[in-house]
Amino acid sequence: MGVLRRLLFSLLAAVVLLLITPNAALAQVHQHNDEAGAPMLRSLESLRDLDYDSWQAVAYRTGKPGNPVVLRIVGYPGKVRLDHPASLLVQAGVRKWQLDDITLDNPALAKDGREAAAEFALDPLLSDLSNNRPLRLFLPGVFNELPVPPYVVREWRDVQTQPLS
Repeated sequence: MGVLRRLLFSLLAAVVLLLITPNAALAQVHQHNDEAGAPMLRSLESLRDLDYDSWQAVAYRTGKPGNPVVLRIVGYPGKVRLDHPASLLVQAGVRKWQLDDITLDNPALAKDGREAAAEFALDPLLSDLSNNRPLRLFLPGVFNELPVPPYVVREWRDVQTQPLS
């Protein structure tokens, strides 16, 4: 009887901990306003490449679901210069994608002399994914491999489909 009681107590404690502990893998997709004040959805994550350099990965969409999703990769100004255009190579297992550099289509980034950010059309990748698989990003001359965990891929897919409130 004592073993059963301990097992039941352990199970109850585990359930309580699961309920009160925040889940780090929950999607972090938030609504914000862009530079012009228009509502947008975005996912903002800090990722480290294999050289342990930090990069900010921001997937965002303005307007209704179905509008283009953009991936902005940001390095630290003064540490890196991103030349444009430079395609972003994405790999998931044996599958590969090449995302177009659309940085110069964004007037704010086109005039930014720091050249520490690049934007890519994310829709070709998102429309081809059927699950939240880990990805590896390659930006020749900038970073050799930037791992993207599945929870971030889920956030990017949520940006594509969630409505603005």
